[in-house]
Amino acid sequence: MLTRRTFVSVGAVAALSACVRPDMEPVNRAATVAPPPELPALPDFYGPILDEPYPVPAVEEGVLSPEYWRQEVSNPWPDKRRGTIVVDPDAALLHFVENPETATRYGVSVGAAGFDWEGTARLQFCRSWPRWKVPQSMIERQPELEPYSVANGGMDPGPDNPMGARALYLFQNGVDTLYRVHGNASARELGKAVSSGCIRMLDQDVIHLHEKAVHGADVIVLPSLKPEHLSSLY
Repeated sequence: MLTRRTFVSVGAVAALSACVRPDMEPVNRAATVAPPPELPALPDFYGPILDEPYPVPAVEEGVLSPEYWRQEVSNPWPDKRRGTIVVDPDAALLHFVENPETATRYGVSVGAAGFDWEGTARLQFCRSWPRWKVPQSMIERQPELEPYSVANGGMDPGPDNPMGARALYLFQNGVDTLYRVHGNASARELGKAVSSGCIRMLDQDVIHLHEKAVHGADVIVLPSLKPEHLSSLY
């Protein structure tokens, strides 16, 4: 890894060498950098979806690592009931338990709220193309969002709505946690910490998850062990 200290040291050595041997050819550093690996073509299920109330565009090619593709994997939590959802904010992964042997895994991006809450909640309900009702705590930080407050009815659904195509609402002891699993992620965000929101998925993936979701199932949000992620969000 080329640190700033290493870079400065290399620069100093290069400058000294230039004084000793002024006729040295400059090094073409760009030619020594290996190009990033070419990612494989995305599965067909990341293509456009045109039978929704609002069109869902295809996921951008060449930016989404296969580790964040939707896929069936061995179930890391074989003792959990079918329908249990387990969110790992640090790994940026969400698992839906299919049976003791298998789970469906999705890549996610994690906002500040996604690191702030942990525990076991109940999947109270889901919404297709939900309205975005901005909580008062967010309005206090961003007053320009006042038109989309709960009192004002929120933001209309659609492609510009941060909630995306679907949202899963989590309650604990009958109380809304204000924690959401929702769509509207971009492929470039997956696997990363983003500035706001809870757990954000590609619209193709959150539609798929919504079709499987079990009303009343446990949603387990693992604790974040990497608090340094939080400082990078602001």
